Amino acid sequence: MATARNKALRRQARKQSTLQALPWLAPALVLIVGVVIFPAGYMIYTSFRDLSRFGKDRGWAGLDNYVRVFGLDPLSTVLTNTVVWTVGVVLATVLVSLVLAQFLNKRFPGRKVLRMVIIVPWAASVVMTSTVFVYGLDPFYGIINRLLVDVGLIDEPYGFLKNATSGFLSAMAVAVFVSVPFTTFVVLSGLQTIPHDVLEAAAIDGAGKVQTYWRVVFPMLRPALAVAAIINIINVFNSLPILKTMTGSIPGNDADTTTTFMFKLIQNDRQIDTASALSVVNFAVIIVVIGVYLKVVKPMREVSA
Repeated sequence: MATARNKALRRQARKQSTLQALPWLAPALVLIVGVVIFPAGYMIYTSFRDLSRFGKDRGWAGLDNYVRVFGLDPLSTVLTNTVVWTVGVVLATVLVSLVLAQFLNKRFPGRKVLRMVIIVPWAASVVMTSTVFVYGLDPFYGIINRLLVDVGLIDEPYGFLKNATSGFLSAMAVAVFVSVPFTTFVVLSGLQTIPHDVLEAAAIDGAGKVQTYWRVVFPMLRPALAVAAIINIINVFNSLPILKTMTGSIPGNDADTTTTFMFKLIQNDRQIDTASALSVVNFAVIIVVIGVYLKVVKPMREVSA
């Protein structure tokens, strides 16, 4: 009897706590519903509708839009590009950030200024940064092209953004450039949470610097790396501005990912319903990828486990 009464009291206390917190949570809930849930729901609804090129709803389409998506000729190339784009950019970003974070964690003159400088590419507009590289890689007046010629890496100015392969790789380099600052600071914050006593204990036990890093430091960075990797996977997978700015003028779909391909379906072909179906597929893929990543990596598992 007393147990049942205690359970009832606990339920009532939780209910009261929830009601007390609701006014503070309401603005965030309204924002989530308006900016995330409603657009996502409407996108799913649209993917099952038959829409004209001018947006007129002609009724229920069932799975026709999804069948059309998987029947598109460029889809295999686009999916391959998406995998290369996401894995390549995220992996390169994490590796560069690990090195930079380790360097910035040391004490040296001007460290604070250097930390502020590194954050600039992330704080700046992605479109602006991409445009700077577009002009820099121009074969006629681009300063990056001129530098590559002057140092002897290429014999003459090259149109990096004139063909799909070099344009795609150039866009990947820019994506790494704008992703490294955020990832570096996430890893740096993880490094600064590692107790100095742990590092001293490893040194006393005879571990060298390489052993200490891989057997002590790196495992303790797992939560920070998980956060950085997940955010980068989402951002890179859904990235439009860099590819649109740098490879948007290249004919065909050889430099497209699913996101830019979706944009072209809407802008060039006016296939709103097909693009909505591809958006739903995109959303499902990113959810599955993140779920598998969390299942395999187990970022919140204890280091000693």
